[in-house]
Amino acid sequence: MTFHPFRDIETPGPTRDFVGYGRKVPRVGWPREARIAISVVLNYEEGSEYSHPAGDKRNDGLQEVIYGMDPKYRDLAAESVFEYGSRAGVWRFERLVTEFKIPITFYACAVALERNPEVAAWVREAQHEPCSHGWRWEEVWRLSREEEADHIHRAIESFTATCGVRPQGWYCRYGPSVHTRELLVEEGGFLYDSDAYNDDLPYYVSVKGKRHLIVPYTFTYNDARFGLLPGYGSPGDFVDTLKRGFDQLYVEGETHPRMMSIGLHPRLIGQATRIAALREFLDYARSKDRVWFTRRIDIANWWHAHHPEFGR
Repeated sequence: MTFHPFRDIETPGPTRDFVGYGRKVPRVGWPREARIAISVVLNYEEGSEYSHPAGDKRNDGLQEVIYGMDPKYRDLAAESVFEYGSRAGVWRFERLVTEFKIPITFYACAVALERNPEVAAWVREAQHEPCSHGWRWEEVWRLSREEEADHIHRAIESFTATCGVRPQGWYCRYGPSVHTRELLVEEGGFLYDSDAYNDDLPYYVSVKGKRHLIVPYTFTYNDARFGLLPGYGSPGDFVDTLKRGFDQLYVEGETHPRMMSIGLHPRLIGQATRIAALREFLDYARSKDRVWFTRRIDIANWWHAHHPEFGR
């Protein structure tokens, strides 16, 4: 009997890797012998979402009020939910991370920061990381390669103006196009992207003969599961998910240190009932030793400096 190995057809974009680190998970050395590196991420999208005032002729549905309004009508309720994030939610979150002195990464859309310069000022003053979440909060796979390249450059220019520095990391809305990673490498100023959900640790890929670092993200520890994705029914579910994940990674981290990404949105986590849940988890995690709260750019720089051997 002849064996016929399965082969994927040739398609644009990166090749798929089902193996990764496999059984030989790297024994990472984080700073201060930390067992776990925790990356708290704030997805700041408010003001850059699809809306009629922005000329999109549609409303954005990724907010917690689910209503089937015909897209030809302007949805003022949905707009106001996004406004809550930029008016109130972001500042409730700011007070918490400032109190706890936790450095964070902003997955920020350039236009969102333009529309609320106070948030950009906070990023600058607190030295949080501005990681580009796109020029707008848009589905980049709908763009041509040329349009996407143009929007990447617009985002860089905008961040430089509002935050005083260009972004060195990138994360698309939901997922990249088949061109995104190549465009980031061609641009040359990005140290990493987070457009992958396929590992617990950073890893390198080859993009047109150049090494490029991926710092993976996750939907598991993400407040989008409050109504937007299947998941949390209450803030208690959120705390339980975070604690259980942390505890397992912390145990594994005794021999093989790990990374944990926590994804948040001002219009969701910024509600009082949910920020209380986040406070409970942060108190819990901070009570343990050998925990490194850090920005994604710091993870990327550490990986480049100390673990260049891991990956292709």
